[in-house]
Amino acid sequence: QVQLVESGGALVQAGGSLALSCAASGRIGSMYFMGWFRQAPGKEREFVAAISWSDRTYYADSVKGRFTISRDNAKNTMSLQMNDLKPEDTAVYYCAAKGEFSGSYARSENYSYWGQGTQVTVSS
Repeated sequence: QVQLVESGGALVQAGGSLALSCAASGRIGSMYFMGWFRQAPGKEREFVAAISWSDRTYYADSVKGRFTISRDNAKNTMSLQMNDLKPEDTAVYYCAAKGEFSGSYARSENYSYWGQGTQVTVSS
């Protein structure tokens, strides 16, 4: 089993920045991909960003150029630096992890492990 715990969610003004963190514990050797997803009220959970064990990164078009994902395999942590935040970024942000051969990094159903979520609210 893998346990994931997010932190860093907050209320921030549009144009501001926020950094989310995800701490992992347990059988972390199975976490080839780690990713961030978000879910706004009344909407489906959507892909935000993902990073492989070898630090290849992937982003949703809506956050490309504004968000940066990173991971520290030695410390079992992952981060999401969010800049130039917009009201449409408001959502609960989830940290997730999956193995290498369990399908696309962009599909939530391919992730086996999830955190409890952290709320990000961007005011206009």
